[in-house]
Amino acid sequence: MAVKIRLRRMGQKKAPFYRIIVADSRSPRDGKFIDEIGTYDPNCDPSAIKVDEEAAKKWLSNGAQPTEAVSKILKAAGIEK
Repeated sequence: MAVKIRLRRMGQKKAPFYRIIVADSRSPRDGKFIDEIGTYDPNCDPSAIKVDEEAAKKWLSNGAQPTEAVSKILKAAGIEK
């Protein structure tokens, strides 16, 4: 099973809010997920990022692959692979 760390879109039309989740790569974007490790709000200035550092490091060490957007968010939060 390939596990990805990716964004799940929430919020209203034209006002996106994202949750950073760990999910099976075959599940849909807003579908079933394994764990929620943080949030990302691009509407704030600067963008609001909250990540559970321990959970993110645990999933990265277990082999979960972050998407491009999530890897940039993790790098901004100070969590590197």
